[in-house]
This record gives sequence, structure tokens and C-alpha cells, in this order.
Amino acid sequence: MAPSSTRDPRYDILFEPVRLGPVTTKNRFYQVPHCTGMGWVRPRTLAEMRGVKAEGGWGVVNTEYCSIHPASDDQLHISATLWDDTDVRNHRLMTDKVHAHGALAGAELWFSGSRSANIATRLVSMDVASRPNGVGHPFQSRAMDKEDIRNLRRWHRSAALRAVSAPFAPNSSPSLSIALSHVPP
Repeated sequence: MAPSSTRDPRYDILFEPVRLGPVTTKNRFYQVPHCTGMGWVRPRTLAEMRGVKAEGGWGVVNTEYCSIHPASDDQLHISATLWDDTDVRNHRLMTDKVHAHGALAGAELWFSGSRSANIATRLVSMDVASRPNGVGHPFQSRAMDKEDIRNLRRWHRSAALRAVSAPFAPNSSPSLSIALSHVPP
């Protein structure tokens, strides 16, 4: 983008492309992951809202936090999930809208540990230590063992691979802004 004659040249750097791992964003305007309350319940509305951000000039537009596995179910809160192919299709609505304006789409991979009651999935909450949930729900998580930790690493990798299939980066496959988030080896 050519510098504007009305813009202070000190800010020109904000409008320059930046390489982020395997992708390049058109500028330094990075919309961080934030929750909207639409999540998996209203994927079309969420896609439109994120598309408007990209249309407005953001170089990277992120999802809200995306649960990577049913063991991280955040009901009664409405967030995003990245559990299966249905979730990938829902996120594709958003990535298509974001890419239509030349922006990258990103996702925040999330596992809740003892924070989630898993109300919908009914799975036992687990964390690095057995502890009570601190958000007012009367339940106890169990301590993770080594197999649970291996599973958690596998769930992160699987969610990242599902995100790659979305894909989150325009005109590329496979490449994504999710690389901005740590994916365990």
C-alpha cells in the first residue's frame, strides 16, 4: 500500500505486509481472539461479523477460543469448537468471508482443564491437579496422568490439522494463521 499523503509517515510501517511463519499478512492490524456469544450456535452471523472486520482493513482476523475436544466443553457459555468436520465446515464460513477481503483467519486453540464442567458432553473434567472448579460450579476435576497428557497433545495436533483443512489462510493449502498458536510436537 502506498503511503497516504494525509498520514503521518511514522505510521507507514503499520500498513506494510508481515510474514508470520508460512503466511504473510497484508498489514500489522491483528484482531485478537475475542468471544462474541455466537460461537458454534450462530456460525453464519459470526462469519458475517468477522468478514466485516476484514473488509474494514484488518490483516488478521481471529476466531474466539476454540475448544479442541469434547473434554473441554464450555456449556453454558457459547464459544467455538474444533472437534470434527462439522466444526470445520462452520469455520469455513468465516474463513471464506475473511479471505474475500485479503485477510488471514486465525483460531485460538483452547483446552479448559478444571474450568469446564462438561455439561453437554458429561466427560469428567481434568487438569494438572485435582481441584474444585473456581467458577461457582459444584464439581471437582481429576488429576491428569501421563496418558491424559499424551491425549491432550494429540487433541491439540488433531485440532490444528482440522483447522488446516478449513484452511485459515487465503489461497493456500495447507497453511494457516493458527500457526500463531502453539501446536505441541
